[in-house]
Amino acid sequence: MSGYAKYVDGLVHEQTQTEGDGVDLTVAEVYELTGPGRVDFGGGELEAAATEPHEREKRSPDDEYGWWSLDPGTYLVEYNESIAGGDLRLTVQTRDALLERGAFHPTLHVTSLPRVPLSVGGDGIRIKENARISTVVDADPA
Repeated sequence: MSGYAKYVDGLVHEQTQTEGDGVDLTVAEVYELTGPGRVDFGGGELEAAATEPHEREKRSPDDEYGWWSLDPGTYLVEYNESIAGGDLRLTVQTRDALLERGAFHPTLHVTSLPRVPLSVGGDGIRIKENARISTVVDADPA
């Protein structure tokens, strides 16, 4: 079990998420970018991009969780988990399972878990609700 688990709140299934060297983070929601954001020099005109939750579909009516069918492009993903405690910076990387299927996000060094841009290439990808998409690989004092 990874020693980083103590730094993460909201684990969906701790035993599974901590079976490797890090702590896996799971996807709670996928958002489509529907309008441009704005970034300026001083921050006075900073505006978030418009987003909408991407539709989930269940493969059968008995399924508990849905799937996102993502075409090539960029999305924002939101995690189920959050960072426990205050003065801590986590390093988060894309899980190999996601990389090997043509999707990735930037490596993050964060003190909170924001929505993260997910890039999808090739023919797209199918991601199940609560899928493990990222791994905490390091934790340092902020």
